Amino acid sequence: MSEPVIIKKYANRRLYDTEHRVFVSLGQIAQMIKKGREVQVRDETTGEDVTAYVLTQIVLEEARKKSLLLPVSLLSLLIRSGTTVLSEFFDKYLEQVLKNYLAYKQAMDAQFRTWLELGQDLSTLTSEAMANLTPLPWLDLFPKPSAPAAEPEKEEQS
Repeated sequence: MSEPVIIKKYANRRLYDTEHRVFVSLGQIAQMIKKGREVQVRDETTGEDVTAYVLTQIVLEEARKKSLLLPVSLLSLLIRSGTTVLSEFFDKYLEQVLKNYLAYKQAMDAQFRTWLELGQDLSTLTSEAMANLTPLPWLDLFPKPSAPAAEPEKEEQS
């Protein structure tokens, strides 16, 4: 696995990608992560690791665009329960639940692709079988009637 991309977060909220030596947006950081890169965000002044804070900003920004991340009832319950329960839940359970969901989804997607390919193969085989099929095969058991012999033409007498 490659080294994480180090991002510096300045006091003016600008984010600087030290690998490519350019300022980046939250969306660009999200794209790095979606491509499989690890990122580490450090406060430029204090050196503090603020990765979790910035990643939370990214999730909330994407949720804002879609108008909903979690149901309001769940968010209210999390706030009522306090930060201890919330951090315990995220630390112990949510990550594992999400990993399990993604593994299950990947397995189901692969199974569905297999079914689609099988369906296409069966469709091709069925078409080929139908093309070679005699509509009423038992008719071949009976002799075919021969065409009636043509009657000789009668010559007209004058």
